[in-house]
Order: sequence, then C-alpha cells, then structure tokens
Amino acid sequence: MSYPNQNNPYGPPPGQQPGYGYPQQGVPPQPPQPSPYGPYPGGGPMPGMQPQYPMVMPGGVKAARIMLYVLAGLNLIGLVLAVVGLGGVSRASHDTSPYADSEDLVAMNIGKGLLIAAIVVIVIFTAAAITLAAQFANGGGGVRVGTIIFGVTTTMLSLFSFPLGLVHTILGILVLVFVSKDDGNAWFSRPRY
Repeated sequence: MSYPNQNNPYGPPPGQQPGYGYPQQGVPPQPPQPSPYGPYPGGGPMPGMQPQYPMVMPGGVKAARIMLYVLAGLNLIGLVLAVVGLGGVSRASHDTSPYADSEDLVAMNIGKGLLIAAIVVIVIFTAAAITLAAQFANGGGGVRVGTIIFGVTTTMLSLFSFPLGLVHTILGILVLVFVSKDDGNAWFSRPRY
C-alpha cells in the first residue's frame, strides 16, 4: 500500500505542488521544532512574560474623563438655576396673602419640594462626576464600574428632562461606551505598584 492512499476522497487535491501538504514517498517526516522557551504546562503565559498593559491613559479613557468634568460643569450650571428657581418660588410663597387659595399654597410647596430634591440630586451627581474623573489616573476596577453606573444613571435621569437633558444623555452614553471598551478595561485592570 502506498502513502497517501489514492482512493482517499480526503487526500490532496489534484494539481497540488509537490512537497506541500502530505509528505512525499521516501522523504522522512520532519520532527516538530521545539520552542526556544520550552513547554509551559498550564496553558497560561510563560513565566517572566507579563501581559501588556497600557503605560499611558488611552484616548477613549481621556475623553471619558473630560466628559465627566463637562457633566460636572453642566450640573453646576443647573445647580445655580435650581437655587435661583427655589428663591423665586420661596419669595412668591411669602408674598401671597394669608387668605390665598389653599391650592396655590400647596402647588408652591410642591414646587419647593421638587426643587430641593433636584438640588440634592444635582449635588450628588456633581460630586460623583468630579470624584470619578479625579480617580481615572490611579483608579482600579471600582472606578470603572462606578463610572459605568454613573453613565447609565445619568442617561436614565436625563431622559426625564429630555429637551434640556439631551446633552446629558449624549455625554452619559459616550462616557459609558468609552469606559466599557477594551482599552478602558485594560487601563483600569493594569497592575499598580
């Protein structure tokens, strides 16, 4: 019987170059060449070989950091507007006569409560944006997860004030995308010394 079997439907296709594919008859097969590093049992990276991590902050991560600072600045502008609005509603409620309609007083009190709640939320999100952005240079996986949660929450809350919150929606989505990419993962999972 000759090698390779000519009746084999899985043999080399006709017209194949000699020496390519199956070994020729009479030519001894070459043994596999050993790796210059030797085998490593375990399948992982060889000892002494470190996985490559970025040494400088990738561009997408830098962009997400800048967007966090921009979101904090926009939140500060919203904070000023909310405080001015609260002052206006408070003055209006003090200027009403004691014999005013009770529905007007209830509406003003609800307006005050909503503005105070908005101020608290704005302060929390501003502090979170500044804190997360400041931790990008030396933060680990927790900063990445916190930024992803911040991006999702900002996007969801900005949908309630859609025409005015459109910038927050876009920036929240971009922060979420840039931090979630592979280079963002590599940056935040790099070893710290």
